[in-house]
Amino acid sequence: AAPARVLYLPFAMDHIIGQADDVADNILRQTKGILKPLARACMLSTFVEDGIRMFYQWNEQTSYIASTWNCGRTIGSMFVLFNLIGQLLPVAMILLRKRVDIAVAILGGVVLMQSIAYHALWDFHFFLKNLSLIGGLILLLAESMDTGKNMFAGLPDVNSSKPTSVLQLAGRILIVLLYVTLVKFSSPMRIIVDLLGLVLMAFVTIGFKTKLSALALVCLLMIENVTFNRFWSLPSNSHSRDFLKYDFFQTMSCIGGMLLVVALGPGGHSVDEHKKTW
Repeated sequence: AAPARVLYLPFAMDHIIGQADDVADNILRQTKGILKPLARACMLSTFVEDGIRMFYQWNEQTSYIASTWNCGRTIGSMFVLFNLIGQLLPVAMILLRKRVDIAVAILGGVVLMQSIAYHALWDFHFFLKNLSLIGGLILLLAESMDTGKNMFAGLPDVNSSKPTSVLQLAGRILIVLLYVTLVKFSSPMRIIVDLLGLVLMAFVTIGFKTKLSALALVCLLMIENVTFNRFWSLPSNSHSRDFLKYDFFQTMSCIGGMLLVVALGPGGHSVDEHKKTW
């Protein structure tokens, strides 16, 4: 009886995963019209929040840059102005689907410049979060190219999928890095949750059961975000509020990137795609 139960286990797991796949496919069908706009909005939320913060904290940000880099308030103000315009304008361009490639490049430049200006390159967690943001931007670019390709779906184009597949692979690898910063292993329950998240992260990276894995990771990140980054529960003058707010919107951007993975699929460079030829 024991060997029979052992042999039955893989079939039971396949059945459960198959049912979960069906549920995920049904969710995708029901949300087909709003999934991509929702993914873009979530992905870009951290840039909107940071651009608005530059406006309301103009003096503080200017003083920080001027004192940290000993460059004077004029250069500090120019830095803050660039971060304000260089985030809000590209966000509007992407949401309006206008020159998404240029907008993504500008936002990527902002991420790189902020990483240097705020010394984030030398902080492991901040570095991974910024890499995750870059991954989300790459997925936005892949999504815009995929949309453009679909406009000419009736025309033959044997190589049209190659650039987007490479971008999707790079985006998948980078976007999941944010989850590494959330791993704590601080309690038995936390260990289970973290291990589940790491498994899902690995599945998304290699493109195995990609849509289901990314959707499950979205749910896990949403729970993590509203549980640990409740910035709204702190007083407006609390420094901790700013840090939690930053983490909240960074995680929302990762969620947006995961939703783009769900909407776009894994691309050509993935286990799911290669399984079709086996």
